[in-house]
Amino acid sequence: MKHIKDIQNELLEAVQTSPYGEKTIVFGEGAENPALMMIGEAPGGDEEKQGRPFVGKAGKNLSAFLEVVGLKREEIYISNVVKLRPTKESPKTGKAVNRPPSADEIAFFLPYLLEEIKTISPKVVVTLGNVPLKAVTGERKAVIGDYHGRPVMLADGRTLFALYHPAAVIYNRALQATYDEDLLELKAFLQKEGLA
Repeated sequence: MKHIKDIQNELLEAVQTSPYGEKTIVFGEGAENPALMMIGEAPGGDEEKQGRPFVGKAGKNLSAFLEVVGLKREEIYISNVVKLRPTKESPKTGKAVNRPPSADEIAFFLPYLLEEIKTISPKVVVTLGNVPLKAVTGERKAVIGDYHGRPVMLADGRTLFALYHPAAVIYNRALQATYDEDLLELKAFLQKEGLA
């Protein structure tokens, strides 16, 4: 069985000879063998600066999430599908701004995410948004609207619990009630399973 450090070292080696050699790699972090692993899309600017997943605005969202479900950050493992910040140049400022990860970026990092999941071995995988949902299920046509707010058994025996991306709630206020309900469903599921 690989250790998480082995996967990180393999990824660092692969990045050196890839188009992403100049980028900051943001690894997952957290508990080993946790009940819950949370997977986002990709790091943003704060994550890139600090070299840690889910800090800054995403960290605030994570804290609120953890408060509702009754877990602490150090009790879970958090990661992203893509381990670098996908950026484009802002036409207004000329500065780098976030963009969704490309198919090439996802394809490059996906094997490492799958190894990470196998090694960390969480009982429940929580995905935030469509990119991690597709990555974890292997279903290209998977959409969050069909999966969110309920436990789904994965082929490897783990439970998937898909949530809307917290950023989606910022852009679409109507999703807030759905997101809140989904969190309560997740909390109830974790309690029923004796995981929270």
